[in-house]
Amino acid sequence: MNNKRPGFGFSTRAIHHGYDPKDHHGALVPPIYLSATFAFPTAEYGAACFAGEASGHFYTRISNPTLALLESRMAALENGEAAVAFSSGMGAIAATFWTLLRPDDEVIVSQTLYGCTFALLHGIGEFGIKVRHVDLTDLAALQTALGPATRMIYCETPANPTLRLVDIAAVARLAHQQPNVTVVVDNTYCTPYLQRPLELGADVVVHSATKYLSGHGDITAGIAVSSHAIAQRIRLQGLKDLTGAVMSPQDAALLMRGLKTLALRMDRHCSNAQAVAEALQAHPAVQWVTYPGLASFPQYELAARQMKRSGGMIAFELKGGIDTGRRFMNALKLFTRAVSLGDAESLAQHPASMTHSTYTPEERAQHGISEGLVRLSVGLEDVADLLADVQQALGKCARAVARPTLLAAHAVK
Repeated sequence: MNNKRPGFGFSTRAIHHGYDPKDHHGALVPPIYLSATFAFPTAEYGAACFAGEASGHFYTRISNPTLALLESRMAALENGEAAVAFSSGMGAIAATFWTLLRPDDEVIVSQTLYGCTFALLHGIGEFGIKVRHVDLTDLAALQTALGPATRMIYCETPANPTLRLVDIAAVARLAHQQPNVTVVVDNTYCTPYLQRPLELGADVVVHSATKYLSGHGDITAGIAVSSHAIAQRIRLQGLKDLTGAVMSPQDAALLMRGLKTLALRMDRHCSNAQAVAEALQAHPAVQWVTYPGLASFPQYELAARQMKRSGGMIAFELKGGIDTGRRFMNALKLFTRAVSLGDAESLAQHPASMTHSTYTPEERAQHGISEGLVRLSVGLEDVADLLADVQQALGKCARAVARPTLLAAHAVK
């Protein structure tokens, strides 16, 4: 089919973009090219490939037909010009940082970030790159922070694990008033089905494709999407020379399989998460719950404007703090206690002791990650079963919290 014709919808592009079976002996599923290296018809052609004058494949660390199809498809879904595939989300982030930043440059980052990204920023700071955490919801603070050395603004939206949002369009407008400032957005939580940062003015989008894009928890993968010029720099510097974090062709094939059902899965994730968030908010054992689909969410209007739906991630804290949160997690029977997110299975984890343990307690407090915060990745199970599991676990927490109160009241009498 002529899948480059404009007008195709998201799911059609996710299934068909860039591939025609008649060009591959009628194979409905794209072939996996396992070769690490590729033969040159002539010495001159090989030299042209190495010089960047020919577009052929010559070594899988740089390009591969299976990876190229995945990259083309991801660029189409994010409405970018080009994409680069990596062996992990951190590979994509690290390659982007190392390619676009130099000693004495400054990168402005949002207050709350994934723990390994936070640790990476500490690492690049040791190489003379200045890292400044700024509340990117405060445009006046961002305006004050921007300076002649600023070369990048980096954020997650929604943020991991607090779900705090950044107004991508507003930040990009402010950033681009200055020359040479690149806006990079981690779009892992939303995927291009729910949010497309490039359309809002961002310059680069990164993903941990391990999560929703794959959707099955059986690979680690990363993606960066941008303009042709930036993507080529990231490929030839960040990927080829600085990290070597190349995705395998097998993982690229699995990721493309996941993309085929992305829209269907994200709709189910969102519907299930909305129901679980509403149940949590209504329960007396819950201190607070944050989810972009709740009217009580502080940035509810921004979420409605910037995101197609509210996503599959929930953050909340129980009355009684960290001890009650652990009791809740240990009482879960259907939710699996595991890190990561975006799988078919529903997952529960404690960021302060797991994914965000690279922060000190003081840093967690500063960045809004409370010690008792529980993060749920709501999966694809039947919603009635998920609600029943959450309710039974909350019931055990409520009884545990109530017992000390009753004992104290009895002692007073």
